[in-house]
Amino acid sequence: MGRAAEMTGTTPGFLRALGEHRLITPLRSDGGHRRYSRYQLRIAMRARDLVDQGTPIEAACRIVILEDQLEEALRLNEQLRRSQRDQEPTADT
Repeated sequence: MGRAAEMTGTTPGFLRALGEHRLITPLRSDGGHRRYSRYQLRIAMRARDLVDQGTPIEAACRIVILEDQLEEALRLNEQLRRSQRDQEPTADT
């Protein structure tokens, strides 16, 4: 956890708080140590940026979750549009 905190410019307590707010849920090693993915570290850094700007941690976590959901919805929307374009018949002229 100390290394993850160092990498994200936060404290272990901040990372624990993100877990308590269910923003990130690290895996555990056999020894019980928290293991964060690169994606989780990126999410933690975004939350830290919001908190540094004065956003309460609860609101920062909700914002990050909503941003992530929006990004995924936009990606799926684009994927569906591409799929529909590929299925449209072409005009023979």
